[in-house]
Amino acid sequence: MSPDSGFGPLRVNARLILPTAELHVSYARSGGPGGQRTNKVETAVLLRFSIPRSAALGPIRRARLLERLSARLTRAGEILVRASRHRERSRNLRDARERLAGLLRDALSIPRTRRPTRPTRASRRRRLEDKRQRGERKRQRRATED
Repeated sequence: MSPDSGFGPLRVNARLILPTAELHVSYARSGGPGGQRTNKVETAVLLRFSIPRSAALGPIRRARLLERLSARLTRAGEILVRASRHRERSRNLRDARERLAGLLRDALSIPRTRRPTRPTRASRRRRLEDKRQRGERKRQRRATED
């Protein structure tokens, strides 16, 4: 990360903070409207984080991130976030950092395991009663033979 950015380590969640040295920032020209300065100012932010080379991640977190973010990773195992929503570089940098933290937070979250439940007696009775009523309605629609 460049020294002029003014941002420190990135807090992903309560237990994980990524050091500034592991976040690599580069800048590019943004697309879209911008007036006369649009072709000379690099306001888009490219934020890059290497999962395999990170010292902040343990082996379990690293494996989980590589598995859950596999579609978003480069061949080198880096996650790349591009932010060009705002006209100012600092706001785009803040946006990219927030989006990276959100991606990592979501990928690290452990989904709750589903506990199988059984339908209640009342819900089974209601289902069977509804089936009977539908069948009766269909029987009444049939043409009667004289």
